[in-house]
Amino acid sequence: MKKLLVLAAAVAIGVPALMAGAEVTGKITLKGTPPKEIPIGLDPLCGRLHSEPVTTQHYVVASDGGLKDVFVYIKEIPGGKTYTPAADAKTPELDQEKCLYTPYVSGVMVNQPFIIKNSDPLMHNVHATPKVEGNKEFNVGQPVKGMEYKASFAKREVLLRFKCDVHAWMFAYVGVMDHPWFAVTNEKGEYKLPPDLPPGEYTLVALHRKAGESTQKITVADGDKKAVNFTMEVPK
Repeated sequence: MKKLLVLAAAVAIGVPALMAGAEVTGKITLKGTPPKEIPIGLDPLCGRLHSEPVTTQHYVVASDGGLKDVFVYIKEIPGGKTYTPAADAKTPELDQEKCLYTPYVSGVMVNQPFIIKNSDPLMHNVHATPKVEGNKEFNVGQPVKGMEYKASFAKREVLLRFKCDVHAWMFAYVGVMDHPWFAVTNEKGEYKLPPDLPPGEYTLVALHRKAGESTQKITVADGDKKAVNFTMEVPK
């Protein structure tokens, strides 16, 4: 109530009311029929952790074409500022569970610590393979269930690959961003960028490992709620 009274008073005397930044949401739809996923030949130890056959997850598509695991982000650094994670931000995690990395695609900010853990009762190793100078490669063994390793990266890199050298089918991809306005599409192909995007003109990027990259120019103002959808195509 106090906040509302302050805003009303500001408007009454001609002072512009403070407004939140923009909110950008949308959906990514895949056009075309993707190739069939490839069965993964698990070794006996990993095979015991699954009751159903396991395949690659190159194209995870909903019944209406919504495409999962698309990394969506603002290309520019809003306002040209230096951004750091919020003090109360939850520490991101990359897990090794049932001999698969999860999440398959995720994002962190530059210099943001995140946890890589082993939830399996067998050995994995975490091998980060950055390509951007300034991001350090590492290869850490995790032979015991529950082991954790804390990592961070110094430069923007979209997408940075992780693999397990013990299990050749295990990969994950992490977008390392220099601002917080990024997201990954869910099982319905939907995404939602963090709120309070500063007003301005931006390039919004949708990147999928197999379907490629699409961009759209957007302009947002304070208080905007903008829906930006993409249609991506299966490469010929």
